Amino acid sequence: MGQWVRLCGVAEAPKPGAVMETGAGGREMCLANVGGELSAVDNLCPHRQGPLGQGWLEGAAVVCPWHSWVFDLKTGESQYPVHERVDVFPVRIEGDSVMVEIG
Repeated sequence: MGQWVRLCGVAEAPKPGAVMETGAGGREMCLANVGGELSAVDNLCPHRQGPLGQGWLEGAAVVCPWHSWVFDLKTGESQYPVHERVDVFPVRIEGDSVMVEIG
C-alpha cells in the first residue's frame, strides 16, 4: 500500500478538458481533468521523455505533445505502439486538496 500525498489544491487543478504538469513525492505527474474527474499519470512519455502534462486530451486519453503518443488515463496503456505504458496513480479529493497515492 502506498502513501497519500498532496498533489495540488482543488482550485489549482486543471479545468475539464485540460491537463497540467505537477508533482508529488519526488515524482513528476500529469494531472488531467476528463469531464470533472481527475486522473494522474507519469508525466514522462516512454518514447523520448516528452512532458505529457504539456499535451492535450482526446477523450479519456492524454496525447504527448512531442510525437503524439496517446495514453489511456485509466490504464496507462498506449494506443500505439502496443505494450507501451505510463504509471497511473490513484487520485482523491480531501477537503481543498487533490491527493495522489504513490509508492
